[in-house]
Amino acid sequence: MTLRIRVLTLFPRMFDVPLGESIVGRARARGLVSLTVHDLRDYALGRHRRVDDEPYGGGPGMVMRAEPLISAVEGLRCEALAQGEPEPLAALMSPQGALFDQSAAARLSRRPSLLLVCGHYGGVDERFISRCVDEELSIGDYVLTGGELAAMVVVDAVTRLLPGVVGNADSVDLDTFGAGAGGLLQGPVYTRPEEVEGMRVPPELLSGDHGRVEEWRLRQSVERTRRRRPDLLEGWPGG
Repeated sequence: MTLRIRVLTLFPRMFDVPLGESIVGRARARGLVSLTVHDLRDYALGRHRRVDDEPYGGGPGMVMRAEPLISAVEGLRCEALAQGEPEPLAALMSPQGALFDQSAAARLSRRPSLLLVCGHYGGVDERFISRCVDEELSIGDYVLTGGELAAMVVVDAVTRLLPGVVGNADSVDLDTFGAGAGGLLQGPVYTRPEEVEGMRVPPELLSGDHGRVEEWRLRQSVERTRRRRPDLLEGWPGG
C-alpha cells in the first residue's frame, strides 16, 4: 500500500530537489510513497493573496491567517476522500510541537495518508490549530525560518521505514534509535582496508565469531550512548 503524503507550504519549490533524490526519490519512482506539494497561496485571500496579518494585542512579526489554512486543509481532505483515501492526518510543523523522534516516525509510517503543514512567520492563528490540526511536531529545540525543512525531515524519516524502501530491512532496524539497536546510538563502524594511518579495525570485527561481534557492538553502543546521550539509557534494561 502506497503512503500518500501531502505538504502544504508557501514555498513549494523548496521540495523539488531534496525529495527527488536518494532513497525518497527512488521510493517515489517505485510508487512506495506518493508526495504532492501544495501552494498555500492558491487558497489565499483577495487579489493580493494575503496569508498573514498583524497579531492582535501587538508584538513583532506577522501571524499566518486561519482562513486560507482552514480552506486548504479542508480542501485537501475532501480531495483525499474523493480519491478513495482515508482522511489524512494533519500535522503542523511547529517549535511548540511534540518532539519528532524515531518512535514518531515509525507511528506515522503506519498511517495511510499524511498532510504536513509548514508554519511560517511569527506563528499560526490558534483557531486553525483548534479546527484542523491533529498534532504538532517539532524536530528540535531551535527555531527555523519556516516548517519546510522540518517537513522534509519528517518525509525522509517516515519514508525509509516503509516496507521495501530500504533494500536490507535489517539496516533500518539496526540504525541509531532503531528497534534492533534498543533505541541506543549506533556504535563505531569500519570498512576496508584493515589499517588506515596506523589505526586498525578492532580484532572482534575480524574474528568471524558472530556472537563475539554482536557482544562488541552492543558494548560499544551502550558506551557511546552513555557518553553522548545518557538520557537514552533511562529505563533501558541494561542501563
